[in-house]
Amino acid sequence: MKTERDEQFHDFVVARRAGLVRTATLLTAGDAHLAEDLVQSTLTKLYVAWPAFQRADNPDGYLRRVLVNALTDERRRWWRRRERPMAEVPDRAAAETGPGDLEEGLRAALSQLPPRMRAALVFRYFYDLDVADTADALGCSEGTVKSQTARALDRLRTVIGQNPSFALR
Repeated sequence: MKTERDEQFHDFVVARRAGLVRTATLLTAGDAHLAEDLVQSTLTKLYVAWPAFQRADNPDGYLRRVLVNALTDERRRWWRRRERPMAEVPDRAAAETGPGDLEEGLRAALSQLPPRMRAALVFRYFYDLDVADTADALGCSEGTVKSQTARALDRLRTVIGQNPSFALR
């Protein structure tokens, strides 16, 4: 038997899941599998805390915070530290290059950033959040957001400058 809470949560998931996946994909620098894992973790945590979420003054901020916390938790898992990401999976043919090169270059450059710096850039520039809302999402001070954003942009410039294949045309 479906409760009112279950129906509300179902409606929420139907309306917001695509946006959550898009945000998680940006936060993971294009790792679609990890992004799906993050969204599932986020939705699980949100379901457990559904009454608190509904009472939140800023539900979008609450949701961003849960997503960032899920990313932080995921990065702390011991097996994640032992994984060796590869540019190409050995049993697949190399992908053809084309118009997606710009997007791939940006993803590759973003993958060089630590998760918190990447999150600061995503919230500040992709979602156009102000410093206060970004600080709320990351659970840090506004000064930390400013310094993380500045450092992240400097690092991106360095990475892009050192590797011509990252060039953003």
